[in-house]
Formats: sequence, C-alpha cells, structure tokens
Amino acid sequence: MICKNLFEGPYGYAELIINKDDSIYHLGIRENEVADNVIVVGDPERVESISARCDQVFSKQQSREFAVHQARLGQKDLTVLSTGIGVDNIDIVMNELDACANIDFKTKMAKKVRRSLNIIRIGTSGAVRKDIALGSFVASKAAIGIDGVPYHYNATMSEEEEILLANFKSEMDWQAPLPAVYVATCSSSLLAKIAVDMVQGITFTANGFYGPQGRNLRLTRRKPDLLNNLRKVELGKYHLTNLEMECAGLYSLGGMLGHQMLTCCAILANRYDNSFVDNPQKPISALIDEVLARLT
Repeated sequence: MICKNLFEGPYGYAELIINKDDSIYHLGIRENEVADNVIVVGDPERVESISARCDQVFSKQQSREFAVHQARLGQKDLTVLSTGIGVDNIDIVMNELDACANIDFKTKMAKKVRRSLNIIRIGTSGAVRKDIALGSFVASKAAIGIDGVPYHYNATMSEEEEILLANFKSEMDWQAPLPAVYVATCSSSLLAKIAVDMVQGITFTANGFYGPQGRNLRLTRRKPDLLNNLRKVELGKYHLTNLEMECAGLYSLGGMLGHQMLTCCAILANRYDNSFVDNPQKPISALIDEVLARLT
C-alpha cells in the first residue's frame, strides 16, 4: 500500500506528543534514536533474548508493552522493540518510529531528507496448510488484514494487491457485516536477502486470536469454514500459508511511510491437523539466529 500524500506539518502538540525528557509518547525514544535496521517482536521478553545476542547494548527502556533496546551486532546498529499484540499497537509503533526518524521534534515539521528503515518482524504463527511443518519458517510475501486501520489513512493498493484482495473476497464470500479487508506486500529486497530459503506465502492477519482465526470455544462463529476457505486464497505461485495478528498492519503503514518491511514467523501450530509444537522456544530461537545472521 502507498499513501496518496504525506502531511508535512506542523504537527500539533496533541498529535506529536513529546514527553518531558524529549522522547516520543509511547515508545520513549528520542528524535533520531532509531537505527536504520529495526527488529520488532510481539513479546517484550523476546527483546531481551535478541539484544543478548548482540555485541553491545547501549540502552534499555520499557513503557507498558513497548520494550526498546538499542544495540550493535557486528558493524550494524539495531533497534529491537516489542509491539504487543494486534494492528492497533502497530499503528502506534509505526507512526512513532517514523516520527523519530523523519520529524524534527523542535520545529514540528517533517525533515527534508527522509530515512527509509529496514523493519523486520520476527514472530510466531499458525500454518493453515498440511505441507508446512511445525517449527518451520514462513516469510510473508503479502498479507491480508481485516482490522481496518489503513482505511483511516489516505491509502491506495497496487494492482497486484487489488488482485489478491479480489481473490480473497471471492473465495471467502467476504461481505458485510464482516470488516473491511486490505492487502499489503513486503519489501522484495528484504525478502530476497533474509528469506530466500524459507517458505514464502500469503499471511492472514486476524483482528483477534479466537473467532477471527477460526477457533471454537463457547462462542459460535459467523464463518465456520474460515480455515478451509483460506486455503483456497492465492496470488500466482503464492498460497495463503499462515495466520497471525500484526503483519498486514506493518506492511501497509510501513509501505505508506516509505520503509522496507518483512515478516518472518516460526510455525508453532498447524491448523490443518490441529497440532502444536512441543518446544515453542526452540524454533523461535533458531529463527532469531537466522534473521540476525542474514541481516548482518
């Protein structure tokens, strides 16, 4: 997705909210206090496990679910941060990361020279296809979101994204009162660099963990055939492979802001045969090692 136009400021005090220590409201980092390479995870505790692999850690801070560590691995500086769960949190993270990179906090205006960040999400996910093994790694070529957040912005989809959106709506019989759907794609350069030997596919970014991902507890669901129909969604050689809760928001907002985005997930569950990995930390740790090695 791209933005038709970007607002250049000035930004009001209730829009660009700066704390007394000159840091941005939620993330607690200051202008320019973000590296060109950013690793995002959902779980705040996973930030520590990533920064512990680095050669140097310059700073650590946490506010609510947003833990941020500044570190160096080899010759590359990294910002490692947790987003918490869901695209509503991604809206906070992407806007505030971009503000720290591309807005002058004193003048409240956008900077003339723009930075494009490499933002890689290391996550966990559930596969929907029989042939995706527990513990394997899936990289998201594209993501389908149903949270509606990008529709609050002046966004447009590419022709490829529109084709995937049409296929999704057709296969899923997706109609009101179900929420509006959007599609966003990853950075092709990051996909080639980081995920060349991973499973590559289309990710369904749900706006909840239970009903929106086809889970049955006590509440009945509007779409009982959700998982079976998701398996039919495709774009050329790419099939819908997995479900999670952040990727589409990262791709859409990051793309609108001019950043390079990629999501790589360890498969902890397979919804085809209703199985779950015995030791979740093992594939998560292996994925962290792979991404960091390829990034640096």
